[in-house]
Amino acid sequence: MTGMSAPTTDALLAALAKVNDPEIRKPITELGMVKSVTVDDAGHATLEIWLTVAGCPLKDTLRRDTTAALMGVDGVTSVDVVLDVMSDEQRAALKTKLRGGVAEREIPFAKSGSLTRVYAVASGKGGVGKSSVTVNLAAAMAADGLRVGVVDADVHGFSIPRMLGVTTAPTQVDDMIMPPVAHDVKIISIGMFVPGNQPVVWRGPMLHRALQQFLADVYWGDLDVLLLDLPPGTGDIAISIGQLLPTAEILVVTTPQQAAAEVAERAGSIALQTHQRVVGVVENMSWLELPDGTRHEIFGAGGGQIVADSLTRSIGAQVPLLGQIPLDTNLRIGGDSGQPVVLSDPTSPAAVALRGVARNLATRARGLSGRSLGLSPAGR
Repeated sequence: MTGMSAPTTDALLAALAKVNDPEIRKPITELGMVKSVTVDDAGHATLEIWLTVAGCPLKDTLRRDTTAALMGVDGVTSVDVVLDVMSDEQRAALKTKLRGGVAEREIPFAKSGSLTRVYAVASGKGGVGKSSVTVNLAAAMAADGLRVGVVDADVHGFSIPRMLGVTTAPTQVDDMIMPPVAHDVKIISIGMFVPGNQPVVWRGPMLHRALQQFLADVYWGDLDVLLLDLPPGTGDIAISIGQLLPTAEILVVTTPQQAAAEVAERAGSIALQTHQRVVGVVENMSWLELPDGTRHEIFGAGGGQIVADSLTRSIGAQVPLLGQIPLDTNLRIGGDSGQPVVLSDPTSPAAVALRGVARNLATRARGLSGRSLGLSPAGR
């Protein structure tokens, strides 16, 4: 490097500070993952990185990103990345750091100061497209720049990994789980831990514990919105959500069919017993738009509004119909391929309706229920 001085260590670290760990989504310099970085007079940089675990599935991504960052520094001509593994003590320190200095497990979304909006997506019966609505709302919010997470709480009928195109398994750092990310959405599902397509045969206590682990042991980071895809009905998981996340708001999904609407009312009415708020109703499969512009209401009409009106009366608070999602083959295709329709075909009628619901939910103010107001009694 004739006539050119070697870059400083500060310059190299500044470049590395722009590289996020692909799982934790924080700068590797902030996480203490940079063991050392040096450069010789010829511009050859050597970077040593601490991996959280030996079998880190995204180590090639980390190697590629750090190499690109260092090659962008003036004076660097080549980069050699050496990978090492954190000790037990380093991992323990990292877990404590990620948990905000708290070593023990806790559910961050249940804390009084949490700013994360939590929506539990519920339905009275299966087959109404609840999971399709969940993944598209998540993808739409993430595309709008929000930090979004999804918990596949339908333990017996999990489908979120396929519908969001998740192909990697979670990484476990001791008792902390790093959730896979797809379409900028963090996702966790029991389907990521079950080999093949084996069924999960669990009863109440195990379901509660699994949900508790998904909320407390997974490193979610700072989320703007957390969506939970609940199983249909009003069983153990719905009750556990009320206990573990009392400030979660319920979003009811139904179809226009009268029979489906009647069952959906029960899913929303559980809020009376868990003391949660019903944020609104989404009507799916509302109509099929024909080539001549007319609408064919295959499953009838009005079910969503019926549910909203009935819940408004029974709960005693306004429950709006947030949107009507038309039948769209691209919505089904996106679910099978792992490409949500709000991303793959954003101008389609279903995508436009789903994005409208997503933006409505994303811009709502976080309620004061369960939150500390920071007030103290005045002294005399």
